[in-house]
Amino acid sequence: MTNSGRTSFLTLAAAGLAAAACLFAAGRAVGGDASGPPLATAPAGPGGATALMLAPDLSFADDSSSNFPIRGRNLEEGKIASDRPTAIFFGTSHCWNTNREAERFVALYAKEKEGVRFLVVDLEHPSADQRALVARLYHGSIPTLAFLARDGRVVYDRAGETSGQRGDSSRLEEILRKAR
Repeated sequence: MTNSGRTSFLTLAAAGLAAAACLFAAGRAVGGDASGPPLATAPAGPGGATALMLAPDLSFADDSSSNFPIRGRNLEEGKIASDRPTAIFFGTSHCWNTNREAERFVALYAKEKEGVRFLVVDLEHPSADQRALVARLYHGSIPTLAFLARDGRVVYDRAGETSGQRGDSSRLEEILRKAR
């Protein structure tokens, strides 16, 4: 193998390891028990995380971003809705897959913020209210999304990106339709 061939192989191997590390960054030990404690429910009406936007200087091609990918108000909120679907984002910093899924989640928020309760969980710093969400809905890989119907029934609870293209939130919109 030539030096350039070895360099290409090592670059691909490093990218594969980085993706695997990103997927398992937050660890299985912190959650994933579907029979966990009941989730706290908010009173009817708007609430949850609001004014969601992407953090500045995110990378969508490597794990160099040290910022948690989503900014906004009430990010510590951890109560599900009682009168509307709830969309929950679980992630950490330093993960380009999480950054790309955050971009989709923020796009969905912009379209659906009036009729959906959005919750954002930084797995490195969950609030006390969010710990039950982590225990019940997070399965050890990032990014993870969970969508709950207004009756609290889980309609989607999976890790990984929902699209192969940046900014494509159509799959999230499809999942949300099942939660209505």
